[in-house]
Amino acid sequence: MTLAELTPARTPAFLLALALLLALALPLAVAAKELKPWTGGPPPPLVLNDLEGREHRLDAYRGKVVVLNFWATWCDPCRDEMPSFNRLKARMGDAPFVILAVNMAEGEARIGEFLKKVPVEFPVLLDRDSGVSKAWRARLLPYTVVLDPALRIRYTALGELDWSSPEVEASLRKLLPAR
Repeated sequence: MTLAELTPARTPAFLLALALLLALALPLAVAAKELKPWTGGPPPPLVLNDLEGREHRLDAYRGKVVVLNFWATWCDPCRDEMPSFNRLKARMGDAPFVILAVNMAEGEARIGEFLKKVPVEFPVLLDRDSGVSKAWRARLLPYTVVLDPALRIRYTALGELDWSSPEVEASLRKLLPAR
């Protein structure tokens, strides 16, 4: 047997291990595209201005389900999921529900150019120094946190998600206060 025949790519054990790794990785990739129940602590504070200069405080949204999305214009999955937030907002109608999109450390001009191409129907908040994003542990984007009407974190989602899917909508509707 030659050295070339012993390379990992030619051994049955290597090929079996590679196949097993791929088989295990596929469900993990799918699982990353769903709401994950939160088991951590309480949310950190949030006070940010929107593009019009209005201040938004998390406490002001008590009594509503809050979807807090951390994003940036340079993030392809962030850009791709924005239309699904618009569809979700439309489907939720007049329910006590709000979406807040926290942009991480980008200039208003850049955000404005993006919003001309992909308009959104919810506030875009400016985290100019990424301090709020760091406090919320938004290390990878997109990162989304769902809070119940008592402002307890109930779910998180890391990566792109179809926010207008029936499964996601049903999970959010279960958090709505009884009318």
